[in-house]
Amino acid sequence: MNCVFIQIRCKPGTAYRVASDIALREIHSELYSTSGEYDLLLKMYIPDEADIGKYINDNLLVIDGIERTLTTLTFRAF
Repeated sequence: MNCVFIQIRCKPGTAYRVASDIALREIHSELYSTSGEYDLLLKMYIPDEADIGKYINDNLLVIDGIERTLTTLTFRAF
């Protein structure tokens, strides 16, 4: 599994609905509300055989209210 962190900026007034939609899809490991430039922080595990970009596009970015994302890929833990 590939662990990725995705910061999500939502359209104004939609962060709670977007978070609820993400939770209903059960695609995340952890989901947090954050302060700053982005509204939500999502930790997601993507299957090894999946194309990471396509997986994110097909499972996350189809949610209405997401304005922008920033994805951080992770590597082996120390």
